[in-house]
Amino acid sequence: MKVTCSKCGREFDCQGADSPVAVIAQEVMGDEYIESFFFCQACGVYTQESYHDRFLGEDSVAIHGPIDKTRGDELVELIRQCPDPTNKKCKCPIHQKHF
Repeated sequence: MKVTCSKCGREFDCQGADSPVAVIAQEVMGDEYIESFFFCQACGVYTQESYHDRFLGEDSVAIHGPIDKTRGDELVELIRQCPDPTNKKCKCPIHQKHF
């Protein structure tokens, strides 16, 4: 799936210069949630991609934003405090607070 800026519509190069600035994953009752945050240099806002991998049922993707830079910076900094943000079984305070 292509991810575009939720404000200006610019397509992010997810494998290159526009890869997510932060990603956090969590497993809840067999379902996996992955939240990726992208920053648009063109308009200065964040876009959040939320992926829900359902154990039973179809997966879904939702795009949220625009998220203003101040709030986005706070979320990114919080995620970066986790020692392993993509570990869906992590029980650190950051994962507990975020999810």
